[in-house]
Amino acid sequence: MASNTHDAGHGAADAAHGAADAAAHGSSGMPQLDFSTYGNQIWWLLVTLVVIYLILSRVALPRIAAILNERQGTITNDLAAAEDLKAKAVEAENAYNKALADARAEAQRIAAETRAEIQAEVDEAIAKADAEIAAKTAESETAIAEIRATALDNVKLVASDTASALVEALGGKDDTKLIAAAVAERTEG
Repeated sequence: MASNTHDAGHGAADAAHGAADAAAHGSSGMPQLDFSTYGNQIWWLLVTLVVIYLILSRVALPRIAAILNERQGTITNDLAAAEDLKAKAVEAENAYNKALADARAEAQRIAAETRAEIQAEVDEAIAKADAEIAAKTAESETAIAEIRATALDNVKLVASDTASALVEALGGKDDTKLIAAAVAERTEG
């Protein structure tokens, strides 16, 4: 216990001595501006700067560099993937254009075949219609020829009857053979 009091007494003496030194020097301001502590401040400044440098160079900057490298790698990979996708898109577009051109060519071929089939059917129908028309025309011509022949015979008969009636009306003698020859000569020529 005696040592505790001795230490406490000694500490109080040291504090009194420090207060006396401060009063003797006249520095009652900021300790950073005390010229007597500049050497110590410079030493701790250098130690702090070296520690900060070591922490930054060994820990923080390598992590930042790794992150930057990783980002650069990701960007490079993304650009390469984008180029691949662009190339695939160009290939797909070319394939699409080729398929479209093939489909158009196929459609034109089918349309041409269909047109040819329809034209063949139309030609066949026209030929059939022409044959029917020719047959009906032949029938009609035959009928017309029969009608003409009958009409000519009827005209000859009417002309003979009319000529006989005129000859009798004029007071002449009805000669059937002479009238028939005269009507035949007029109708034939």
